Amino acid sequence: RKNAPLISVNCAAIPETLIESELFGYEKGAFTGANTNRSGLVEAADGGTLFLDEISDMPLNLQSRLLRVLAEREVLALGSDKPKKADLHVISASHKDLRVLIGRGGFREDLYYRLKTITITMPPLRERREDILPLSTKFLKDCAKDNGKPERQMNSEALQALMAFSWHGNVRELRSAIEHGVVMCNSNKITLRHLPMEIRVNYKPDSGSGARTGV
Repeated sequence: RKNAPLISVNCAAIPETLIESELFGYEKGAFTGANTNRSGLVEAADGGTLFLDEISDMPLNLQSRLLRVLAEREVLALGSDKPKKADLHVISASHKDLRVLIGRGGFREDLYYRLKTITITMPPLRERREDILPLSTKFLKDCAKDNGKPERQMNSEALQALMAFSWHGNVRELRSAIEHGVVMCNSNKITLRHLPMEIRVNYKPDSGSGARTGV
């Protein structure tokens, strides 16, 4: 499916009142304002891949409709009684433990097992500190380009501060910190004072993780 569509949907970013029509589409007259037929994102991913990010935020009534797509390989638009075939690969992601949600009645167990064919668990960044250096190298280049700045390097103290930080916001937080340093630095070396305040105040010189060279 590498040459077919990859449709990405953030289930947490679409209002509950819209997500059903966005995913499954609708027929003309299905609801007020439905003046034409519209295909949904499931149909748009036909032959390719549908990535459902933050699937734990999908409403329960829509989980049953998604289950039908996976089980029957067909999609039914709002207001239609004629299902269409849906040949697609589905990938889902969640920062919440779906098994816990099942116990609380917040996620369908049958859908969970439909999605669980292959599971990849991504540890938080603080548990894979070996990734901080290569990620920082990439973000230094990307953030310099995005902000119209020359490429910067990072001195060893700044790097050790990054290595020692807890990163509760994971990779997004690391990128934000790197971008902060790129914007605040007017020389070609990012130092500790160019990093966000929360990193500076939490850094202790003896808490470094053994990093000795700059990026």
